[in-house]
Amino acid sequence: MPGSGRNRVKKSIALAGVTMLAGSVLVATATSSSAAPTPPVTPPSQAQAVERADDLIEAAPAAVEAAPGETYSVYRTKIDADGSAHVRYTRQYRGLRVYGGDFVVHTRPGGAYNGTSVGLHDPLTLSATPTIAAAAAEKAAKARFEGRVNTAEAPELFVDASTGTGRLAWETVVSGWAADGQTPSRLHVISDARTGAFIGEFDDIETVAGTGASVYSGTVAVDTTQSGSTYSMIDPSHGNGRTCDMNNGTSTCTTFTDADNAWGTGATSNRQSAAVDAHFGAAKTFDYFKNVHGRNGIFGNGTGVPSRVHYGNAYVNAFWDGSQMTYGDGSGNSRPLVSLDVAGHEMSHGVTENVVSGGLTYSGESGGLNEASSDIFGTMVEFYADTAADPGDYQVGEKININGNGTPLRYMYNPTLDGKGHGCWSTSTNTVDVHYSSGVGNHFFFNLAEGTGATAYGTSPVCGSAPAVTGIGRDKAAAIWYRALDAYFTSNTRYVNTSNPSNTARAYTLRAATDLYGSCSTEYRTVQAAWTAVNVAGSDSTCSTGNDFAVSVNPASAAVNPGSSVTATVSTAVTGGSAQTVALTASGLPSGATASFSPASVTAGGTSTLTIATTAATAPGTYPVTVNGAGASATRTATFTLTVNGSGGGSCTGTNATDVTIPDNTTVTSAITVSGCARNASSAGKVEVHIVHPYVGDLAVALVAPDGSVYTLRSRSGGSADNIDATYTANLSTEAANGTWRLRVQDAASADTGYLNSWTLTL
Repeated sequence: MPGSGRNRVKKSIALAGVTMLAGSVLVATATSSSAAPTPPVTPPSQAQAVERADDLIEAAPAAVEAAPGETYSVYRTKIDADGSAHVRYTRQYRGLRVYGGDFVVHTRPGGAYNGTSVGLHDPLTLSATPTIAAAAAEKAAKARFEGRVNTAEAPELFVDASTGTGRLAWETVVSGWAADGQTPSRLHVISDARTGAFIGEFDDIETVAGTGASVYSGTVAVDTTQSGSTYSMIDPSHGNGRTCDMNNGTSTCTTFTDADNAWGTGATSNRQSAAVDAHFGAAKTFDYFKNVHGRNGIFGNGTGVPSRVHYGNAYVNAFWDGSQMTYGDGSGNSRPLVSLDVAGHEMSHGVTENVVSGGLTYSGESGGLNEASSDIFGTMVEFYADTAADPGDYQVGEKININGNGTPLRYMYNPTLDGKGHGCWSTSTNTVDVHYSSGVGNHFFFNLAEGTGATAYGTSPVCGSAPAVTGIGRDKAAAIWYRALDAYFTSNTRYVNTSNPSNTARAYTLRAATDLYGSCSTEYRTVQAAWTAVNVAGSDSTCSTGNDFAVSVNPASAAVNPGSSVTATVSTAVTGGSAQTVALTASGLPSGATASFSPASVTAGGTSTLTIATTAATAPGTYPVTVNGAGASATRTATFTLTVNGSGGGSCTGTNATDVTIPDNTTVTSAITVSGCARNASSAGKVEVHIVHPYVGDLAVALVAPDGSVYTLRSRSGGSADNIDATYTANLSTEAANGTWRLRVQDAASADTGYLNSWTLTL
């Protein structure tokens, strides 16, 4: 329901009136890691990283497609060893959850802005009032459930932005048993809250449908726990993950025990044999993510994964339900679905849903990327385990004999071999089942790792007239994919997105390749080529094959008082061929500021001193200044973040800490008089508001300028949440700063009262 999850919020900020700030877009261009090194930076704490990201959102809300009435909550913070940070946020619009509204703010070492990952195409502007009743949505959702319904949760009103454009919708979760009577189902049904039209659905239970063939991993070591003379299948080395026996039922699961710690016989007739495969698969998946990618298990907190085997009667399936693995015994209860790549695939769903807010939306192209991520990491787990009985390959589920004729579930080197998979992107890729749209991502990964044409693992065709690709090896390919998922993917990232081309797997894997190996490195160029080979084009910059260079600036950010200046060192580096002359200029300066370089041009490999001078009339705010280096055939850039402080020793800032009671159905005001600020207010004026009130949905808050102009900050959003503690940003640049400004607060309902505690105005 709206407002649910408030207890999970680590930090929340609110922005309103930001549509006037649409021009305040932050711009960043990645530069090569081959640029001249900068002094080491102490990585920020998580709190510091969040504070920096919050400040950047307030400075340029258009960078995250912000809209009036929105609040943002931190979902996850990732800090790189070099001090770069990536802060993921969820979004609420007028108190409603926004599915697909998540975004990531990226900062460089030292805190300078380094771009965003955003799923929205444009700011939200929709009404938050439904015309279809919740009861009607629930009835329609139950009708779509195929199987036996047990319960239906009360429909939640939310904003569905999974396509990048918001629409008001109902989400109804219907729980029960699927048509086979054994697969549990938690079906999420989405319907339009204004028309009642069906939008889509997805199930929390992610399955692998097929039949088992045998017990697959051979003789392997497993970690268990001893108590007295009894050993239990509880793994102390991998977060105490346990493996238990469902005894061919669907409810009770008994942890496997043994007297001599020698488990199974390798035959399916021994119930421990399948348990060994499941236990081993859970441990190897845990080890792979921890030892290769630095992730502490599936959930990132060191907790192990429970594995349930012998589920159901002749149950031809295996599934991940968000917290544990469950394996059926297959046809005739003689073909358990416990192969290593199936285990790694399903548990990798857990990684995806814990890394990306809400997971990758399980439909269309984003669902295909979700499935591809699991196929990729399931395959990598198989290579990592390196068992003689099940050596690594690029066939998915080849051991479980899904078709009964020895063929695998999917072929990563040529996804079309299963008869339905998409090996090349087309306009229909977004409309097929996610297990078939995953083929584009799988094929890309194979090309990136092993190359196109004939390979040791199969022959990979190119799409159309794309050039052949020489692979960079699976370890580098997996590092790039994991980095893109971990730091850049949003919940609705796609293969191709004409409305928002930056929110694509191609764009994000190129950013990941830049982070790990450098812009225009061999790895970067191979990512480009591998996407082109599966018909996923992009507008990413072309890498020169001749002379090339990179530009960087240190420090990457600085603050200055109006009328003063700051300096930074601009460094250049040769990244290809021979050194060339690079002419330096700057763009994106605020009014009244100038930039100069000494010297104005350098030979690649040299440095220059950048000086940015401001005047007393330069408006306070944060400005991304682009440093341009123009060479003989290309221009390379870097970003310097300039913060102009308030002028006059604080005379452009004021605070009123006098309490003002806010009775029901009443409008009150509080004043701040500004003097000695001989200029117009800022285009990024800030209003910090602290109101004590038990039901903030009653309140409308506005700033009234000295000339009577009204700037709406908040309009009865937030529902039953307590208190307003937020900083709002508004474009006040047409207003003279000097004069009396008023904060106007209206309580537009009955039953709950409060008071204005304090407010601060920064012009």
